[in-house]
Amino acid sequence: MTQSKIDPRVQRTRKLIMDSFMELSSKKEFKDITVKDITAEAIINRATFYYHFEDIYDLLEKVLSEVLLVNLDSDYYQSNELNEEALVNIFKAITNFQKSLSNRCHRGYEDTIARIIREQLEIIFYKRLLKQYPTEDEQALKVTAVMLSWAIYGASVEWRRNSKEISPEEFIKSVIPYIISGIDFGSTNSHNI
Repeated sequence: MTQSKIDPRVQRTRKLIMDSFMELSSKKEFKDITVKDITAEAIINRATFYYHFEDIYDLLEKVLSEVLLVNLDSDYYQSNELNEEALVNIFKAITNFQKSLSNRCHRGYEDTIARIIREQLEIIFYKRLLKQYPTEDEQALKVTAVMLSWAIYGASVEWRRNSKEISPEEFIKSVIPYIISGIDFGSTNSHNI
């Protein structure tokens, strides 16, 4: 009899810990949440917590990564073309994620949050670019994915700071033609003589 890769009980416990952390983070600042608070909320012992997570910062990172992946619905973005619709949807997911975080008051962890957002975007963009341009130089695609991830993240920060009166969709749509032409490898190759 073969077992699945991850024991369902392990998955349930991990989810319980993450859900307990999310519940606590809606009530208090991250800096005030302790492992003891989480274990009490989840009704588990400390050893169980440390079996799943290195520390509370590891938990924060994993929770944010998973929440972001759900927001990004990564299968959709990785299997579809990197076009205007996909870029608008990715931008909307990022801005929604940042709004939900600001409601949870993760002040002081902007660098961690920014890094997680950029890393997840980079993975999505790189996989999509590899599928879309399989004959291009992988290193060039990797750098393109990095640049796109920083650009989309930076635009989301700019929207949050200055442009909340217009929707994220309106905000990003005006720049998409420039982004798309910037990733149109067909036009760059036509300049080669």
